[in-house]
Amino acid sequence: MQRRSDLTMDLVLLVLLSTLWGASYTFIKIGVETIPPLSLIAARTLMAGLLLATLLGGRGVVWPREPAIWRRFLIQACLNSVVPFTLIAWAERTIEAVLATILNATSPIFTFLLTALVTRHEPVTMRKLGGVAAGLAGTCLIVGVEALHGLGQQLWAQLAIVAATVCYAGAAIMGKSFKGLDPMLPAAGSLLSGAAILIPLALLIDHPWTLTPSLRSVLALIALATVSTAAAMVIYFRLVQTLGSIGATAQSYLRVPIGVAIAVAGLGEHLAPTAWIGLGCIVIGVVAMTLPARSRV
Repeated sequence: MQRRSDLTMDLVLLVLLSTLWGASYTFIKIGVETIPPLSLIAARTLMAGLLLATLLGGRGVVWPREPAIWRRFLIQACLNSVVPFTLIAWAERTIEAVLATILNATSPIFTFLLTALVTRHEPVTMRKLGGVAAGLAGTCLIVGVEALHGLGQQLWAQLAIVAATVCYAGAAIMGKSFKGLDPMLPAAGSLLSGAAILIPLALLIDHPWTLTPSLRSVLALIALATVSTAAAMVIYFRLVQTLGSIGATAQSYLRVPIGVAIAVAGLGEHLAPTAWIGLGCIVIGVVAMTLPARSRV
């Protein structure tokens, strides 16, 4: 009974995580209207990291002192925040939040490819290979149409989202190395490590003291940092331990309809017919990748 209760809680958290991360694309789109991507992400990671560190202090949780753990925090930061957050924020200056949501939904596909080709801790099945093919076909349908018009800014922005997705896949696998730690520790540690990298770059490149962000962008940044980053990261690291790396990234196909609905309602965006077809392929592919195998009797 306890196992069923734990699974129910994990599924509820999976839906909640999908909603929090689905909303992040809309928050980013609003944020980069008046805040440069690097400054937006530096502030996002710092605010979220400090919030989690404050909560950890209130709970009396002791920070790890082993250098090896902090090195893993730094690697996790690069894979889960520094590189993908910045790429997505940069890309959303030119592409719609809807497309960013869909393209970023391919993370379970890349997670499976990395586990099958590198870590090899899960079996390769024909169903999962079919899922990879469907997901990659969907990605090509979305990105490939723009490619026919040459290597323009729109294409590079879409490829940046795909690159961010590959980073997330690596982060999901890397996240399993924090087993035994309070889920809030790797979330806070990686965010603060990421902020330590991003803040000097933002100060050097953006000169944030010269910026005049709108209230709308500032509110989006606050929501992005507190809800879609701090809270979401804690849930994410718990699910990596309970559902596994591929199971945790299953929120991607839940995130797609949620994120698309939020972007359409909040920003008035829309999808081209080929993007809808690509969306369908990605959802089919990710479902095939994450459904548990039937038990043989």
